Amino acid sequence: MSSTIAPRDTCLTGIAKLVAVLLFLGFLSSETVADDGEDIAQQLANPVASLISVPLQLNYDDGFGLDGDGTLLRLNVQPVIPIDLSPNWNLISRTIIPLVYQEDFPVAGSSDWGLSDTVQSFFFSPKEPTSSGWIWGVGPALLLPTGTDKSLGSEKWGAGPTGVALKQSGAWTYGGLANHLESFAGESSRADVSATFIQPFLTYITPTKTTLALNTESTYDWEVRKWSVPINFTVTQLLVIGDQIVSVGGGVRYWATAPDPAAEGWGVRLIFTLVYPK
Repeated sequence: MSSTIAPRDTCLTGIAKLVAVLLFLGFLSSETVADDGEDIAQQLANPVASLISVPLQLNYDDGFGLDGDGTLLRLNVQPVIPIDLSPNWNLISRTIIPLVYQEDFPVAGSSDWGLSDTVQSFFFSPKEPTSSGWIWGVGPALLLPTGTDKSLGSEKWGAGPTGVALKQSGAWTYGGLANHLESFAGESSRADVSATFIQPFLTYITPTKTTLALNTESTYDWEVRKWSVPINFTVTQLLVIGDQIVSVGGGVRYWATAPDPAAEGWGVRLIFTLVYPK
C-alpha cells in the first residue's frame, strides 16, 4: 500500500531538518560573543547602523492560489553595506535579492523557481543620533525587474522614497521603516506597480545576546486597494563560529490579512546573518 506526501508537508519537513542542522552545528561549534556583543546585537537591530552584514532569510508560506494549495519558499539575500560619506554622514546600501521556489501557484500543477524582483534602497543617515536619541535615514528605493520568469516578477522598473526612524534605549529598539514604489517603465502588458511598504518593529536584547523581535511587513497595493499584513516573531542568537561572528535563529509569521490568491495562516522564517564589524 502506497502513501502520498503533500508538497507542503515535504517542504515543512525539509525546513525542520534545516533548522535542526543549523542550530546543532551553530551551537556545537560556537561560543558567545565577547564584551562587544551587546553593541553588535544593537547594531543588527538598527537598519542604518555602520555595520556590514549579510542576512540570509528563508521564508516558507502556503495557502496560495484560489484553492489554497500553493506553496512558496523564498530565500532573501540582503547585504547591508555602509559607506562613509563624511565625518557626519553615512550612506547605507540595503539590497533584497529574492530566490523563489513556488509550487501549485499561480496555476495548480505548476512549479517555478528562480530570481524574483530586486529592491535596492539607499539611506542617507547622520552618524550621530539626534539630541532626543532618534536615529534616522532617508533616500531612494528602486525596483529592479530581475525576475527570471514572468510568474516570479513584475517585469517593471520602479522607484520611490524610503525612510527609517528608530530609538534605542537600553535593551530595547523600536521604530519603523517605510517605502513607496511606483513603476515607471517595463513590460506594458503587465500590471503597474504602486505599493507602500510599512514595517514597524520592536526588539529586545537579553544579556546573553539573544534578540527577540516583533514586526509587521505590511504592504498596501494601490492598484487593487488591499493590504497584505504578515506579523513576524523571531528569536536570534549572536554567536562566533570559528573566527566568524554570526546571528542564527528563526520564528513564525501569521498572515493577519492578504488578498486572494496570496498566503494565509502561518508561515516559518529562518535567519542566518554573517556579521563583519568595522
